[in-house]
Amino acid sequence: MGCHFGEFLRARRRLAAVDQVGLPHIGERRRTPGLRREELAMLAGVSSDYYSRLEQGRERNPSDQVLEALARVLQLDAEATEHLHELAHLRAGRRRSVDRVDHVNPIVLRLMESWDHAPAYVINRRLDVLARNARAAALYAGLEHSDNMMRLTFLNPAAHEFYLDWRQEACSRVAHLRAMAGTDCDDPALLELVEELSRGSEDFRQIWARYDVRARTHESIGMRHREIGDVFVSLEVLTIDSASSQKLIVFQADPGSPSEEALARLGRLTASSR
Repeated sequence: MGCHFGEFLRARRRLAAVDQVGLPHIGERRRTPGLRREELAMLAGVSSDYYSRLEQGRERNPSDQVLEALARVLQLDAEATEHLHELAHLRAGRRRSVDRVDHVNPIVLRLMESWDHAPAYVINRRLDVLARNARAAALYAGLEHSDNMMRLTFLNPAAHEFYLDWRQEACSRVAHLRAMAGTDCDDPALLELVEELSRGSEDFRQIWARYDVRARTHESIGMRHREIGDVFVSLEVLTIDSASSQKLIVFQADPGSPSEEALARLGRLTASSR
């Protein structure tokens, strides 16, 4: 699935903007995007040969100083820098313990159901939907693949209409999947999901190749529901301490807004259909 140190460096090097890393502007047309290996090596203060060995997997134990220099040149944020360190340490034989529990605590289920004003659902590391409350079920009703948010986004053509900014949602979810996967490259279910998405979606292949790593915490999302129209909500992602691989996703609309009224209308429609 591509969660190796050299692959990460290569992907981020190709995304680096030459005019933003301190290199003088050169009028030549580049055959490939981003930085060349020797340019990244020079800016990070290491030899070209040493950097090549890092990217090719022939140098096994880069120091923290080298990793920080690479992160600085590649303009990685704190989360991506931490991921870089984890990948390097993984190659040195230190594998992170991964919680694989997919059972949702009944207390969490009762909590979600008590939120009759806010759609909420629980996902695992693969973005499978493990549980959802009635309002969330109504929000996603009729959408194929809504049992996994990655399949919904990339394998259901209707997602392009459902999400008002599909591209932003797609990029955010891929980066979140990278963050949730961490350095665990050997999860068969995760490998299978990535392969399925890669076969079925050119968009996924292109976004996955960027190697963005960013866990979702708080975002704004616009959705177009077939019965209540456009809805704009804030998404909050909460960690469940009793099952650290699970995330509780909660949507809330601004008080007094048309979106809050739309969600209330959705709730009334749900109640009347029971």
